[in-house]
Amino acid sequence: MTGKQGKLTRAYGFLSTHPPTQCGLATFNSALAAHLTNGDMGGGIVRVTAEGDDERPAPGVVHTWSPGRPDGWKAAAAALDDFDVAIVQHEYGIYPGQDGEDVLPLLRGLTVPSIVVLHTVLTGPTPRQRRLLQQITAAADAVVTMTGTARDRLLTGYHVNPGKVSVIPHGAADHARVPARRRLRPHLLTWGLLGPGKGIEWALRALALLGDLTPSPTYTVAGKTHPKVLEHHGEAYRNRLHRIGAKLGVSTSVRYDPVYRDNASLSALIRSANVVVLPYDSPEQVTSGVLIEAVAAGIPIVATSFPHAVELLTGGPGLLVPHEDPVAIAAAVRRILTEPGLAENLTGRTRALVPALLWPAVAARYDDLAGRLLAARAPAVVAARP
Repeated sequence: MTGKQGKLTRAYGFLSTHPPTQCGLATFNSALAAHLTNGDMGGGIVRVTAEGDDERPAPGVVHTWSPGRPDGWKAAAAALDDFDVAIVQHEYGIYPGQDGEDVLPLLRGLTVPSIVVLHTVLTGPTPRQRRLLQQITAAADAVVTMTGTARDRLLTGYHVNPGKVSVIPHGAADHARVPARRRLRPHLLTWGLLGPGKGIEWALRALALLGDLTPSPTYTVAGKTHPKVLEHHGEAYRNRLHRIGAKLGVSTSVRYDPVYRDNASLSALIRSANVVVLPYDSPEQVTSGVLIEAVAAGIPIVATSFPHAVELLTGGPGLLVPHEDPVAIAAAVRRILTEPGLAENLTGRTRALVPALLWPAVAARYDDLAGRLLAARAPAVVAARP
């Protein structure tokens, strides 16, 4: 199909937070956009910003939807209508209006097909949140969840047309192309934007239980504090972690790396790890980009039993532990570091999973979905002609 910009491809418009905003949604949208447009930006980004965001022009951004603009959704919708298909990232907190409700009239106003990507599906939403998500899915031409768990939760907890819902996994970079660089001491790693709920305090307590190993492990906590956490609470959580580490006597074995990394730097860091530790507190998390990246990198994982981890790691490339249980975390890490053949067995289980998780394969599935939506509309357009 020839896109509206004269290219022999579909032209995509993307609605999302986007770099230089630093959050998981922005990182996801940036990667998906790059792979769907082959990096040549045969599409465009409608960037959603929050108070205090850097709003200087960024590559690929064709419009900025800023907070505080009455009816800002109208201009955003008009910008998306310049493309063949609109891909809309959804979280309750990123759009203007209560629970981000202003995305709803935007979806209803689009003339091009829309794909809504759900990054969160709550088991206990407020009545307003449930009603809003149902209206969003009704307005969209297609809905994507990134796990089967999220799809099941959506179909059982909300009134949604099942025929609209597809499962396409969160994409990952091909970190395994980077050679593994093991350190003198076993290296545990957690990364991602930092804030309460990450469960790092439980990993620190687990680290203190591993001091008898020779050599004893080191632990890297990589990532800046989440911008919203920083805005409202400053570095209180990070400072609390420092105090916990000092009290446990593990401070010299823990490295805090408050850097937002590019892909090359992140790949090198991940491939230096012996174990990725995901000690998250929330039992709600149906999508974790960090989990997908760790699996794609071929690193053994110890994770609490949040839904995405249960779905991906059961019988797979990691070990599951209860929430808020440092003894269980320490026991699982100890097994991976000391039990002959276990690490190799776990990483061997990733080989069948990884090809479908890499960004080119994920982008191809979005492209296939978009093609089906456009094909379904074509007969209607022909029938409507006089």
